[in-house]
Amino acid sequence: MANVLLVEDDTTIRTALTRGLRDRGHAVSSSHTALDGLRLALAERPDLVVLDLGLPDLDGAEMLRMLRAVSRVPVIVATARDDEAEVVRLLDAGADDYVVKPFSAAQLDARVRAVLRRMAESRTDSSVSIGDLRLDLRSREATLDGTPLDLTPREFDMLYYLASRPGEVVTKRELLTEVWLVPYGGADKTVDVHLSWLRRKLGESAQNPRYLQTVRGVGVKLVEPS
Repeated sequence: MANVLLVEDDTTIRTALTRGLRDRGHAVSSSHTALDGLRLALAERPDLVVLDLGLPDLDGAEMLRMLRAVSRVPVIVATARDDEAEVVRLLDAGADDYVVKPFSAAQLDARVRAVLRRMAESRTDSSVSIGDLRLDLRSREATLDGTPLDLTPREFDMLYYLASRPGEVVTKRELLTEVWLVPYGGADKTVDVHLSWLRRKLGESAQNPRYLQTVRGVGVKLVEPS
């Protein structure tokens, strides 16, 4: 089903997950260090990387940042910490999903299939336009009045999610669930901060909105300026 690179230093876990993923039809290569994992990711070009954070040579989050500098391969991070700050940090660093230890090969397989399904869906219709705002998911480029916008990965994902639902009020919880992949909700402040940054880059403010309009007590919607 997919070519998966597993970066995990624990031999027992690595062996069990490799066997479990292969039993479910995936081709699996593995590494027990971050630097070798980076080498394999660039040489083999896997469909997806499963990345443990507790690696012996580099912190997994540092490997994620290095990988994101050279590749857009989907990454599922394996972490032992299930707190919101850690999850948001990893997703903002470029992870596409996460699993909390301990987890089974069946759960990981479901995550792999879900991430790859989202990637496939995004490639079928990758661009949206609202007024003079245009976003292309395939190239991850955004322009306003023909001028490129300098967006962080999370800002782009959030803006694209809203632009894909023009005129629809989206709650902050939905944004946390769908953009940050935090299923239990999380803190609204995370969304508020990113909305503030987006408004600044779109040349507007909460007091004088153009594209991003807040519906008090409900959420936010992206509309074409009148």
